[in-house]
Amino acid sequence: MAELLHLQNAILEMVATGSPLDVTMGRLCRDVEAELPEVVCSVLRIDRAGLLHPLAAPSLPASYCSALDGLSIGPEVGSCGTAAYYRVPVAVPDIARDPKWHGYADLALSLGLRACWSSPICGEDGRVLGTFAFYYRERRGPTEEEKAVVTTCLHLCMIALERHERALESDRLANNDALTGLANRARFNRVLSALPCGDPGAWALLVIDVDNLKVTNDTFGHPAGDELLKEVAARMARTVELDLVFRLGGDEFAIIVHNPSGHDDIEAVAERILAALDEPVICDGHLIQPRATIGGAILSAEDGTADSVRQKADFALYHAKETGRGGFVRYWPGIGTAITRRLSAIKNVNEALRDGRIHAYYQPLIDLDTGKIVGAEALCRLVTEEGNILSASEFHEATSDAHVACALTDRMLSQIVLDLRRWLDLGIRFEHIGLNVSYADIHRGMLGDRLASTFAGAGIPLNLLVVEITENVYIGRRDHVIADEVAAMRALGIRVALDDFGTGFASLTHLLTVPVDIIKIDKSFVAKPQPGAPSGVIVDGLLTIAQKLGIGVIAEGIEHPLQLAQLQAYGGTLGQGYLFSRAVDAHAMTALLQQRVPFSWQKAGPAAA
Repeated sequence: MAELLHLQNAILEMVATGSPLDVTMGRLCRDVEAELPEVVCSVLRIDRAGLLHPLAAPSLPASYCSALDGLSIGPEVGSCGTAAYYRVPVAVPDIARDPKWHGYADLALSLGLRACWSSPICGEDGRVLGTFAFYYRERRGPTEEEKAVVTTCLHLCMIALERHERALESDRLANNDALTGLANRARFNRVLSALPCGDPGAWALLVIDVDNLKVTNDTFGHPAGDELLKEVAARMARTVELDLVFRLGGDEFAIIVHNPSGHDDIEAVAERILAALDEPVICDGHLIQPRATIGGAILSAEDGTADSVRQKADFALYHAKETGRGGFVRYWPGIGTAITRRLSAIKNVNEALRDGRIHAYYQPLIDLDTGKIVGAEALCRLVTEEGNILSASEFHEATSDAHVACALTDRMLSQIVLDLRRWLDLGIRFEHIGLNVSYADIHRGMLGDRLASTFAGAGIPLNLLVVEITENVYIGRRDHVIADEVAAMRALGIRVALDDFGTGFASLTHLLTVPVDIIKIDKSFVAKPQPGAPSGVIVDGLLTIAQKLGIGVIAEGIEHPLQLAQLQAYGGTLGQGYLFSRAVDAHAMTALLQQRVPFSWQKAGPAAA
């Protein structure tokens, strides 16, 4: 009894002080074998799938333990597998003859083990946690003394195993995201800090934002948002199963990619992730299209720490979100400077909006046959605190911020409506005013309705408005938002122009699937008007095709009489450019409209400049 009490106290102290489970169970087996020299002791752990895993067997060879690892418990799986299966002690006095050992007997007999008695270790909830076994080198069953020792040992094993499971669960909760099951930010930070940084290219980091989580939560509720996150997590885990996927919180995820060159570089990995997210999913009864933006960086010779790679990946993600969500950006030197420049531009535009230093300027639209003004394009101008006037190209980076882009459009729209109303009240007649809109304007939805309401409130006919969308926005997006909004605006009677045509993904076939009313030929095609030049052939062909499709054409960037003459020869009818006039403020535009005098471009070039 004294020996058992000493054993009990020693094991309980190890459990209380947090000794590793295998060390504690190894100590238990050695102490028992010292007290009972004729037995060989072992402890097996059983996982929740019912598989056996050797935990402690100091007197058994590693090869024997390895042979048992991963076996499923069952009615004829040796003494231990059977005891766990039936939840009762199982004594086998003769391993060689007992059917429960069929298929496993040679393992034990080759070690001189002739008998085995195994008892299940059950937790307080009744679940089998493991087995405690005595092997004998002679054919026999347990003695009364051995039974007393095992009773004590089973209780000690139960305490140790349950404490271990609680520790594992606590660790799981501390290191895994409860919603998705992925490793969480805490584990990500530990794993990242432990990564070696001495071998450039050895690993890479991708950081991912789920773009439409907030919209999903706001529109369909948080249960739908949770389902979206779980599906995104599962798809990413399947796509990069050999790498580590983490949920950092909210809509943020990260993936550590080992040996990125083996994945055809991180661009290919990112593309596979985006492709995996391309299929819609049912979330709480709603069909939702997952959308994500990815930034990435590869460990380089310049990176002294893993945190440096992390910062680069964050820069790349920020750049990707600001320049066009839904894609991938890999870190490149100088991206930090670009981001700083963009943030400065955003700050400056926000201050200009606050101070009322954003104004609408107008560049006249000319009928090339008559020289008369038939309309204008409204262009955004920023007046600096020093009084300098900046064109939109000089603060274009700020429009990558959706809030800034929408605020600029709202300010321009309010000024355009005031100017249009004044011109109509003065009896000035014209065919249209062009308003440039961004992807952010369209993506926030109901653009046509907002425009119609604003024009109706000012009593201005909606057919005077032409909404101009750049070709890159029109064609270069994955979603159907653009097509839907264009169709909705045209249904309201708003004309839509495709701006900068020929600079991006130009294809006339897109005009069949998402029709527009006008295409504006980019100035790069107008710059070289010589007959037979490739740009001239393209312009000539576009004019012919557009005429047959019933689409209007406006030539941009007309600066010289020769360009004008060639466009007229091709059959062009509308144009704008410095040959006629630069963009002017509302007062100057009012004067031009009131003159009602055709432009004489032979004289207007120098004067207009």
